Formats: sequence, structure tokens, C-alpha cells
Amino acid sequence: MKITLAQSLGMCFGVRDAIDLALMEPEPESVTILGQLVHNPRILRRLEEAGLRIAESPEVPVDTGRVIITAHGVSKTIRGRLEERGYQVQDATCPLVNRAHRALASLVAAGYFPVVIGQADHVEVRGLVGDLAECVVLERPDDVARLRAHTDVGRNGHARLGVVAQTTQPLDLVRERVEQIRAALPEAEIRFVDTVCRPTKERQQAARELARQVQVMVVIGGRNSNNTRQLARTCAREGATVYHVEGAADLQQEWFAGVEHVGITAGTSTPDEVIQEVCAEIERLG
Repeated sequence: MKITLAQSLGMCFGVRDAIDLALMEPEPESVTILGQLVHNPRILRRLEEAGLRIAESPEVPVDTGRVIITAHGVSKTIRGRLEERGYQVQDATCPLVNRAHRALASLVAAGYFPVVIGQADHVEVRGLVGDLAECVVLERPDDVARLRAHTDVGRNGHARLGVVAQTTQPLDLVRERVEQIRAALPEAEIRFVDTVCRPTKERQQAARELARQVQVMVVIGGRNSNNTRQLARTCAREGATVYHVEGAADLQQEWFAGVEHVGITAGTSTPDEVIQEVCAEIERLG
């Protein structure tokens, strides 16, 4: 059985930097990470074993004097509340998430109604929209219809919509949503700023190309990792049989019965050692 790794896969620089920042803390027991630093169970265990505390979310009060904002970022409102409470704040927000924040703020300042393509309940999206008086988050095609109720189209016919995306959304899906907006609101002025991060684009493209060549794709990453789930969906759309695993222990031998070619990709929070373990186990099972 042949095993091929995607040309671009695994942990990105934003995740590595966030992990390094946390693990460099000289007194980890006095630090609380505000939510999951990254969406990977192996990394979260490593952080807890190092003595760091992990709160459920940025909104949860903690009893340490120092806190770390995760790679997914928070709103200025949340950051302000933390500082008002006297916490010393360490910021592990990915620079590409910060770029999305700046893009959205610029659109709003220019008079555009804010629209975010992504998951409304995702911590990154909550951070993006947390300072806005109103906005629309588009998750599904039928959400586009809600835009008319939130704009002035139909009253004076010149709505101005500023559109950005959650950084881990597939670019082809984002472009599809933008075209759906244009079709639904042809009278509107729509300004789209591409905020999908480069690591997501590279991993999506590499996964798409590999999925066309193999029978089975194994996608490695946390169950609650959006970019990993999106990788799995992309591979499935290319016709491969897809299995999403968090690690080698999730693999099942029957998945590979009669399979000649297996492809492997991994989300941007997946450590190299997990990828290596999965590869070794697939070789053993095959």
C-alpha cells in the first residue's frame, strides 16, 4: 500500500508561535489560557502538564494574575474587560487573525455594513464581531437571505456591504458565498476583502490535489478544529473516502482493506509527531 503526504500539511506558524509563547512562561502555574490555545487535544494536554491553566472561554473570570489570549483572538471589548479587572494580558493571537480584525474595522469605518463568512459560534468569529453594534455572520447559503433584513436594500436601494471571512474557511466556499450575496442583492455595493489565511489556502489546495489521486484520505486534527473539518470536506468533494482522526489510536484496519493508495493531510494545529505516528500505524495496518 502506497502512502502519500500532502505537500502542505500540519502546524502553521501562528499555532507554533502561540504554543512557544505559552510554554516559555517562567511561572506557568500563575497563568491561565483563556480558552483552547489551539484546537488539538495533544497540545492541550502538553500545556496542562506544563502547569498552565485553561479556562473555558475568554469571558470566564479566573484567579490568576496573568492570562493568555489564544491564537484565535478576542474582541477589543473583551481585552478591555480583562485589563480593567487587573489582569496582565499576554497576546498569542495569530497575526493573520489580527489582519482580519483590521480589515473588518476598516470596512466599518468606511461605512460598509459588516458581513463575516464563517461559523457564528467559533471563537475567532466571536472575536471578529464582538465590538460591532450589528452584523451578519453567514454559515450556510440560506443565511444570505437574512442580509436584506439587515440592510437598506428595498428602502433606498444602495446598501453597502463589507465582507470578510473567518481565516480558516476554504477560499472556494468563501467566493461562492460572495457570489450568492451579489446574486441575492444585485442593487448593493459589495466590497470583499480576502482574509482567508495563506496556510489554510496552501493546505486546502494540497489536500484537493492529493484527494484526486488516492482512494482514501486520512485527515488528522482535533474534532473541534474548523480548518481540519474543512480539509475533510474538501477531500470528500474530490471523491476520496475520508476519515478524520485525532491520532493513530482512531485508525481502524478495515478502512484500508484492498486500498492501494492512501493520502494524508493534517490541520494547522496538528503536531508533526502526531502525523508521524499516524503514518507509522497506517503502514502497520496495511
